Amino acid sequence: MIAHLERKQPGRSCFRFYRLEVARDLFGGWVLVRSWGRIGTRGRDRIDRFASAEAARRAQERHCAAKARRGYSAVN
Repeated sequence: MIAHLERKQPGRSCFRFYRLEVARDLFGGWVLVRSWGRIGTRGRDRIDRFASAEAARRAQERHCAAKARRGYSAVN
């Protein structure tokens, strides 16, 4: 499951993205891969490990809600 969010505020020269992906790692566990940065760049990554897919999805939903409060919106 992948969520891609963007925040564009041309008046403030703010063009940011935030990407959240729930996936399996090589050892059979679940991870939430978070990537963020300026649109057009690779950005930074962080990987958080979880015991179950449900726990990783809940974390993804929490992060999406927090970013929505900060002005990010979902992109198809």
